[in-house]
Amino acid sequence: MTVVEIGPADAVSSPREPALQISGITVRPRQTPINRRTFLAGSVAATMGAAASWGRGRAAALDNKALIAITLDLEMSRHYPKRGMMEWDYEKGNLDADTKKYAVEAGRLVKERGGLIHYFCVGRVFEQPDVGWLKGLAAAGHRIGNHTYDHVNVKAKTPAEAQFRFARAPWLVRGKPVQQIIRENIETTTIAMNGRLGIAPDGFRTPGGFSDGLDDRPDLQKMLLDLGFKWVSSRYPAHLRGKEKEEPTPDVYASIIAAQARARPSVYPSGLIEVPMNPISDVTAFRTTFWKLDYFLKAIRMAVEQAIETGATFDFLAHPSCLLVEDPRFETIKLICDLVNKASNRAVLVGLDAFAERARARAGRELSRDPRANSAE
Repeated sequence: MTVVEIGPADAVSSPREPALQISGITVRPRQTPINRRTFLAGSVAATMGAAASWGRGRAAALDNKALIAITLDLEMSRHYPKRGMMEWDYEKGNLDADTKKYAVEAGRLVKERGGLIHYFCVGRVFEQPDVGWLKGLAAAGHRIGNHTYDHVNVKAKTPAEAQFRFARAPWLVRGKPVQQIIRENIETTTIAMNGRLGIAPDGFRTPGGFSDGLDDRPDLQKMLLDLGFKWVSSRYPAHLRGKEKEEPTPDVYASIIAAQARARPSVYPSGLIEVPMNPISDVTAFRTTFWKLDYFLKAIRMAVEQAIETGATFDFLAHPSCLLVEDPRFETIKLICDLVNKASNRAVLVGLDAFAERARARAGRELSRDPRANSAE
């Protein structure tokens, strides 16, 4: 088997960075020793710089492949494990044992099938006494991103709108403007992740998705760049959902597939990269529309197969707290892995960092041809 190292010889890279198997060739980043003090001193900036060096090589190696990602948001979901449970809105980071077990088992299954999962963790999880399960996921090569500390709405206009917790206990954020609350929520999660896991977050995902992403919020784009993030996952395209408790009609499936074209990575004028979430999410299908698992599997299969056929991207958005009830046997995750493996060298299961780096590379090529261009995918 051929082994190719990419990235400059002096690039700083994490020992957990996995090698990629691409058409019989093992592609891995060059490794240089790194001690804990150096790593933590660099915080987000150093880690992002290292990831960019390795990521540029990945972008070239994977340029003509479909990029498929399994992303799991580590938070508790309202109405789970049973309908009527709403307290999780105030305790999003109080992950129960079953949710953590599902997240870990999902990571094991995907790892066995040659891929990785990109997790997005709310910061309050780091208040729990045991985060060994998260350390294990990171050590296995899975990615862990920032999902704010309290699961705040980054587009909130008032402190009360930012989170249910702040509406019920306004003294927690007394006197703070909403922009400060949001920034501190993101920044505190990065600090907590460094402190409890010894790593910096791999990307940022907004709680909730927006059909327009951050198009209307250049101030949020700038804030994320200032905090060291190179990419954000905030866009979730609108689509038809059908009637509650009824089998989706053909036009619903067609709407979901049509929405995939609006979920392609791109670069904002600020330089921040957008890595959208692809429809349909588990909470939209199960919690909102009461789908059966078979309906969900059909929609996901159609969307992933389209991405593979067109060499595009697909970011599967789900939550262990929801899936453990709706898909206890991991059928959706296994399906995605099987579709990628069946596609052989036409697709690869990666983290969203690979999506971002390919988007940046493609945007650079487009810009060289047309200085007005900023679309990447």
